[in-house]
This record gives sequence, C-alpha cells and structure tokens, in this order.
Amino acid sequence: MKKVRKAVIPAAGYGTRFLPVTKSSAKEMLPIIDTPTIDYIVREALDSGIEEILIIVSSNKNSIVDYFDRNFELESQLKEKNKLAELAIITELPKRVNIHFVRQQEQLGLGHAVLCAKSFVGDEPFALMLGDDLYVGKDKPVIKQLIEAYNDTKSSIIGTLKVEDSEVNKYGIVSPISLSSNRLLEINGVTEKPSIEEAPSNLAAGGRYVLTPGIFNYLETQTRGKGNEIQLTDSLLRLLKTEKVYSYEVDGDRYDIGSKIGFITATIDFALKRDDLHDNVMDLLKRKVK
Repeated sequence: MKKVRKAVIPAAGYGTRFLPVTKSSAKEMLPIIDTPTIDYIVREALDSGIEEILIIVSSNKNSIVDYFDRNFELESQLKEKNKLAELAIITELPKRVNIHFVRQQEQLGLGHAVLCAKSFVGDEPFALMLGDDLYVGKDKPVIKQLIEAYNDTKSSIIGTLKVEDSEVNKYGIVSPISLSSNRLLEINGVTEKPSIEEAPSNLAAGGRYVLTPGIFNYLETQTRGKGNEIQLTDSLLRLLKTEKVYSYEVDGDRYDIGSKIGFITATIDFALKRDDLHDNVMDLLKRKVK
C-alpha cells in the first residue's frame, strides 16, 4: 500500500469575504498575530509526516510563493545586525519543506483546483487541506488523524466535525451508513447545505480530506454544478459508487479563517497560548468587557 506522503493546498480563491485587503493580498497570508494562516497549515502537514506539498495559486498570489522562498537580502541584514533569533524564524520553514506551486488559470471551483494537482499526485493517495480552515489537534495534527484512518481503511476519508442543528445548512453533511459513537464511519452520501429536516447527520465536512487517486477519474469528466463550478462533492458522490468512502470526526479545534469572527477568534486564542502575549491580552480583554 502506498503511503500518504503528498499534500495539496488550494489557495487560488479571491477571498471576497475579506475585501478590500484581499484585493492586493492573499487571504491565506492574513496573519494570526505574526504568522500567516498558510504557515500553520503547512506545518500541520509536515508534522503529520507529509514529504511534499503542492500549493495551488492564482496570478495574484505571488506573496505566497515569496513567503516560502528565501529572502537573501533580509537574511544578510539580519546576520549583519546579529539578529540571529529573527534569522532563525525566517529560514527554519523554507529549509524544512519541499514545496511546489501550480497556477489555477480559471477559478472554476474546488473540484477544478484539485484537478490541477493531478500530475503532482500521480497514482498516490494524498491529503487535501483547505486554506480557510485552521486546526489545532488535541493529541496529534488533524491531517495525521485522517492519514491513520486511511491506513486502516485503504479508502478516501472526509474529515468531519459535529455541528449544531442550526448550522447544518452551512456545510456539506455526510450520510453515514449507520450511526454509532465511533469517529470513523462508512458513508453513502454527502448533502450540500441541507435544511435541518433534510440533514442526514450533524457531521459536517471541515476542510480536511485524504483522497485516493481515483478521484481524478471523476474530476476529469465532472460537469459543472452549483455556482457553475466543478464541485469536489459531486465527484466524491460518483467515487462512492466504485470505492468505499469514510468520514472521520476529527479531534481538535477548528477556526473558520474565511469568516471575520473565525479570524478574530483564532487571533485571540493563539495570542492567549503565547507566553509573551498571554498576560497583556488577558488584561486587554478584561478592560474591553467592563
């Protein structure tokens, strides 16, 4: 069995929910304190045993490419001023990661973005990590949890989180063949943004997947669906007819960085976890809520 050693991160979207800043800056580069969101996602992949990463970008996302490149002029300045701690910060990740980029020429949906990774993936299973979703795993990184589930099942895995009834209409909701207390469940469908009455469960797809290369057979022939885009969910439903697909309820905290409240929540939570910021941020919050 081929192991999961590659990850794909789609990062070509326009980021319209964060206009006007995303007119000139990639939404994936929005900082949580002082670190871009995509940095955390790449580290999640590396900490999960991923060896190669493909980031799918568009023509206005050069800041992402630059971020993962070396900046020799800045490095020289930091060395000259003996700012070795700062030097270590900017050189550590580029040295660790084997990263590639491909441009999505047209924004035709998530399914089309994943299809852009076909040559990179080849005939191997791969992790798919959406840039809008930032996770902090409890005992291990979330994508590692899904990789372990893949190793057990040899099948595609959709990472899920349990949501309230009032929120099922915001997500793709998986339909387990049978409900149980197990985190790992075989599924027979996914319903996009159903009403409470139509929802087959409370398990929502949360931006993390491990997929078999068989998904490309369907993405290549997928007709456009909702929003006149090539939807990954539509191809997953077709894949279900030939391969088993499972959902895995992840163990960790999720932040929806695509929403302003999610972004603010992540900023506060990450700040409170830092020794250099915790006390000052706590004092600030106490003053603000008085």
